[in-house]
Amino acid sequence: MSLSKSNVLFMAAVTGLIVANLYYCQPLIPLISEEFGVSESSAGTLTYLTQAGYAVGMFLMIPLGDMLERKKQIIITTIFATIALALTAVVKDFFWLQIISFVLGATSIVPQLVLPLAASLSSDEQRGKVIGTVVSGLLIGILFSRTVSGFVGVWLGWRGMFWIATGVSVILVLMIQWRLPYNKPTFNGKVIDLYKSLFVLIKEQPILRESTGITALAFAQFGTFWTTMVLLLHNKPFEYDSALIGSFGLIGACGAFAAPLVGKFGGSSGSRKLILYGIVMTLLSFVVFYFSATSVVGLIIGIVLIDLGLQNIHVSNQTRIYSLLPEARNRLNTVYMSFSFLGTAFGSAFGLYLWKFFGWSGVCIGGACLALLSFIVYLAAEKKSEKYN
Repeated sequence: MSLSKSNVLFMAAVTGLIVANLYYCQPLIPLISEEFGVSESSAGTLTYLTQAGYAVGMFLMIPLGDMLERKKQIIITTIFATIALALTAVVKDFFWLQIISFVLGATSIVPQLVLPLAASLSSDEQRGKVIGTVVSGLLIGILFSRTVSGFVGVWLGWRGMFWIATGVSVILVLMIQWRLPYNKPTFNGKVIDLYKSLFVLIKEQPILRESTGITALAFAQFGTFWTTMVLLLHNKPFEYDSALIGSFGLIGACGAFAAPLVGKFGGSSGSRKLILYGIVMTLLSFVVFYFSATSVVGLIIGIVLIDLGLQNIHVSNQTRIYSLLPEARNRLNTVYMSFSFLGTAFGSAFGLYLWKFFGWSGVCIGGACLALLSFIVYLAAEKKSEKYN
């Protein structure tokens, strides 16, 4: 079955609506902190627990997408995510909220099942553009989720947001059953061999190692900024409520529409150059953030830079790895995205630590160091490539 334009757009919508589960809590941290009587830093642990759950869920479940029929796997996983959302909405103990947040992250890995499906059903010429469109939906979901949850939090409370997300997830299960195409699995071996092959791919694919390392560091910067930005805006001199904090997601979402354009060039020989541009943008964003502790305009400029930079890095790298071994796309995606979201989880925890002990300036310096580290990985891979060419 060929992949129609409407199916590509539907896949983009699915990835955006489900990945949003990971980010609803971010603007709601002050409200959750107040209800459970814990510090904002403690409430902020929910952000990296969902990211860590996402990484673990990807590692355990996405490789099976090369062995199982993908549509069926996507439906079952979405049902479990729906249950986790409903439990989040009713839980009364903060410890259990932390546990459920981890489970919610682990069951919200559907976007990383949809992406290999989209890549498998695309022609070589269109694959970069299709991946860019689906990733655009994912990025818009990440950024708009903060805006939506911020406004819903003020209107219906933080639990109201998770009840709404539960309803959306139920509808998605029905829509996925109706719209997603069937996709035949490509791996015929044993389950244990499937997981062993992950480590073989890491060992034998230098492009996978480079792409994963750079993107993980980019996601770490993303997590460092967005987690601590909530705390910056909630405290003096801004003292914004969750709705206004969430509205900053709209700024980043505007840049997400550039992802298909990035994807169009991501499979070409210029993809590494786009990655370099992305690294420079993320580094510049933290320079801007450093001087914008009291400036909304500066924060807006920095958000545009960091989101455009992340798109250049992520879309280009994801297109590169999908071009390596068509029969192993789910496993390639497992390695790539598991480490990427571990990067986000690390970045969120790293940002909270820097905020607690060094304030906003420490957060910005730490984020800039992560950007410089990704530049070092980029240069090291380029030098190694030149050595063997």
